[in-house]
Amino acid sequence: MPVRADGLPGTAARGDGGDPAPPPGPVVLGHFDQPSGYAVNRPQGSPSWLLAWTTGGRGLLRQGGTRTSAGPGDLVVLAPGVPHGYTVEPGARHWRFWWAHCQARPAWTAWLRPYGTGDGVYMVPSVPAALHGRVETAFRRMHADARWTGTGAPPAPDASDGQVTPDGQVAPDGQVAPDGQVVPGGQVAVAHGGAARELALCALEEIVVLATAAGRPPESRPGPDARVRRAEERIAADPGAPHTVRSLAEDVALSPSRFAHLFSRQLGQSPMRALREARLRHAARLLENTDLPVARVAAVSGFASPFHFNRVFRERYGIPPGAYRARR
Repeated sequence: MPVRADGLPGTAARGDGGDPAPPPGPVVLGHFDQPSGYAVNRPQGSPSWLLAWTTGGRGLLRQGGTRTSAGPGDLVVLAPGVPHGYTVEPGARHWRFWWAHCQARPAWTAWLRPYGTGDGVYMVPSVPAALHGRVETAFRRMHADARWTGTGAPPAPDASDGQVTPDGQVAPDGQVAPDGQVVPGGQVAVAHGGAARELALCALEEIVVLATAAGRPPESRPGPDARVRRAEERIAADPGAPHTVRSLAEDVALSPSRFAHLFSRQLGQSPMRALREARLRHAARLLENTDLPVARVAAVSGFASPFHFNRVFRERYGIPPGAYRARR
């Protein structure tokens, strides 16, 4: 039975006419070769990070007020929660690219930061051709690992994983129907089991490190203000602390309004949004790795009310905290 992204369990479907985003919990990835006219629009963004690695043609991605063009060897990363869309670049015949939706690991921020262009967009241009094969291999390995159940040996990648033929079909274990629907197993893979998900995140981390270490950040664009970076590091070091815009601003000797403006402009999200994301990531790790009661996880992660924690956690990850722990 063919499925679309909105047919996946927990997909964040939109009621405002926009395209649905994959669910926030698993790693969802695929390989597309789309003709001119293909476009995706998400007025509320996605609840997860989106990575796009172009292997042919050209794509045009926009998020907030930032637009970027992507060609072969370019990696574009979009942070969650900001309106975005992407399409085949006007004038291009097609756009062939690997993509992955995931919950980014905190360490990735430092690697991506020099490539930030605003509004939560990170553009890593011109990754050296010598690394393209290794990046492609990481995506294919991730596509195969998504099928692993955690017992026995993970399936070996083969030449067909994610491979799109010139007529738009996926060979041989998945097919694209004429209406754009996908039969699971070829073009789109979902790593939702604990082991498969962690392997997928390891492969994505390899891709981020390879691309950002070898890419060429624009020399004319400075990195974030040192005061913004210091506040970001303070949040990451202790997300459960009672941070406020005022307290963070005082720590870096700025007025609250000036601090909030700088932080939002340079990192693509408000200080309180960044704090909430850090707290939710911290809570998710505690649920995965400890047996603390959910109410205690909420408290040590900085949420004053368990009811509020349950609501925002479900909005972010698609399931309540207890179910998230059981699934992991």
